[in-house]
Amino acid sequence: MGGAEGREAAYDATPFLPDRGGLPAHRKAAAGCWGCPLHRDATGTVFGRGGSGARLMLVGEQPGDQEDREGAPFVGPAGRLLFRALAEAGIDEDDLYVTNAVKHFKFTREETGKRRIHKAPSLRETLACRPWLLAELRLVSPELVVTLGATAGRALLGPSFRVGTDRGVPRPLPGDGNGTRVLATVHPSAVLRSPRREEMYAGLVADLRTAADAL
Repeated sequence: MGGAEGREAAYDATPFLPDRGGLPAHRKAAAGCWGCPLHRDATGTVFGRGGSGARLMLVGEQPGDQEDREGAPFVGPAGRLLFRALAEAGIDEDDLYVTNAVKHFKFTREETGKRRIHKAPSLRETLACRPWLLAELRLVSPELVVTLGATAGRALLGPSFRVGTDRGVPRPLPGDGNGTRVLATVHPSAVLRSPRREEMYAGLVADLRTAADAL
């Protein structure tokens, strides 16, 4: 099996990564990634944004509908809530790099066919996209990574990760030799969906304050 179908069958983004270059080169290369079938229906690849010298990296699950249309992470309702929480925690946006574990929007459509409904990526899709995330970690080399939600947590901490039991405590990032630590918390979209929104939002801010103190 050759061409795009063969590379999709491998579920691995590695062949699409550039041999050299910084974030701009990787962003350009990611735009042509066919490492899994998610690229077929998405508007395009949504790579991370922020500077290569950022001390703090935030990793979410995948782009949402608005992120997919605009080509940037965390520009929708969940992103607006996240940046409000970051401000309350005393974290400067200029010192951030934000990205997602999966770079394409996975969705289903309503019966009318108009509205696109978020669908969680599978473990196979998450692992296929992991080479891009590892490249971002290498190029940014943050002091601390905050994972937002279960998918991001499992991408970096393994399949046994659980948000409810593993959140809020900085720990060494597995496999990292640069002293980077990781702290897990909830995804802001979970806050928006929760009937206990105020309580969950307060917990998110508290975790982000712990992240700020750890820097």
